[in-house]
Amino acid sequence: MPSTCALMLSLAAIVALAMASEPAAGKQLVSNPTLNCPPGANVPDQWSECVPDWEGARCSLQATPEGLQVQAPGRPFAVGSIQQTIAGVEGGKAYAVQASCELRGIEFPYQALTVRVEWLQGSQAVHPAGMLVRGPSVADHHATFSDVLIAPDNADGARITLQVRWPRGGAAVWHSVSVQPTQPPPSRKIKVGTVYLRPTDSTPAENLELWCGQIAAAGEMGLDIVCLGEAILMVGTGQSAVQIAEPIPGPATERLATEARKNRIWVVAGLMEIAGDCLYNTAVLLDREGQIAGKYRKVHLPREEWRKGVMPGHDYPVFHTELGTLAVQVCYDWFFPEVATIFAQQGAQIIFAPTWGTTFPDEDGRAQGETVFRVRARDNGVYMVPSVYDGSSMVIDPLGRILASNEGQTGVAWAEIDLNARECLEWVGYWRAIGPRDRMPTTYEGLTDTNVRPTY
Repeated sequence: MPSTCALMLSLAAIVALAMASEPAAGKQLVSNPTLNCPPGANVPDQWSECVPDWEGARCSLQATPEGLQVQAPGRPFAVGSIQQTIAGVEGGKAYAVQASCELRGIEFPYQALTVRVEWLQGSQAVHPAGMLVRGPSVADHHATFSDVLIAPDNADGARITLQVRWPRGGAAVWHSVSVQPTQPPPSRKIKVGTVYLRPTDSTPAENLELWCGQIAAAGEMGLDIVCLGEAILMVGTGQSAVQIAEPIPGPATERLATEARKNRIWVVAGLMEIAGDCLYNTAVLLDREGQIAGKYRKVHLPREEWRKGVMPGHDYPVFHTELGTLAVQVCYDWFFPEVATIFAQQGAQIIFAPTWGTTFPDEDGRAQGETVFRVRARDNGVYMVPSVYDGSSMVIDPLGRILASNEGQTGVAWAEIDLNARECLEWVGYWRAIGPRDRMPTTYEGLTDTNVRPTY
């Protein structure tokens, strides 16, 4: 909720605050940044309207004292936008881009409003999708966009577009837009590791020391975080989930915490958890101090678990950390695409996956675990980090590329990643910004229908 002071700000002050929220070191590159219209006109001076091919889907533009109003009464799925070509762009330089807009009955602002920058070389777009500006951030019926974008090395101009898509009976009033040279944002590089280790003829206590040895190895490599496997006290011991289960926190988390603290490293580890009279398959997240920063209880259970009394978790938490926004899923969860999507929708940048199952490459044309994990990463624009007992433990980037792999050999594989990097798909663009806007959740009611009927 906005503060009392924010509520008391005038419209002009809100616009000024939005425009000044990022440092800008150079001149304003946008002509007519306050969108003033000539007398009798409804398109701002120095701007042009983008008219859809189908005239029936065209929003109306209207100059008002508050700004440029875009609406389409009776046409919920209309579109309306204006654009301007900007000169003075230098390739490789950073630009602060900001815009502000008033919302009047816009139900889904994240889907409805976009600010797009297309970098140009001459008159040609460097990338057909351009880049979407971060936002909107919504407070008190106002939406603001604010971002710092890096022009491609071959860019010498840009095209900025303010777009309203599918107002659904509402209206948007654009107040201002700004593009100014600024300092580039710092990188957010972290070193992410995963372990391949499958003990045999072991005991829970021996397992725990073996896994702690991998934490120590990751610490010696200077990693920021490392992912261990699923049910690490059970694999290779011949004991059941019930026999090795313990509370969290408990003896196992205390031992793991000691190693995390000694090596100043974050740790993800799979354990069997006793909580009251319930048994869960749980993954725990420990911080550099060995404190429990979060835990995730496996939601999707195969027959090997539910018929033995393991109970499902019921939520998908994400953890906001010094490293970024993290999430954890466990094994069988990877069969269900909704899991990674829900995590990504909540802002997860990296999904760790302690997994008893496999990441084997495809065989005979069948999509195996390696492909599925890569697709989950690509579908959601996230890093996926499985630690497995069959196949290879891997670090996978948001485009589905394998950055690091154990290739089935015991030990730690790791990669340095930059959470501020935004790499575009060839045609679609930066998927993490585009995909969530283009989802159609109001059409997905069938996914939450608990009265499931046989389909075969």
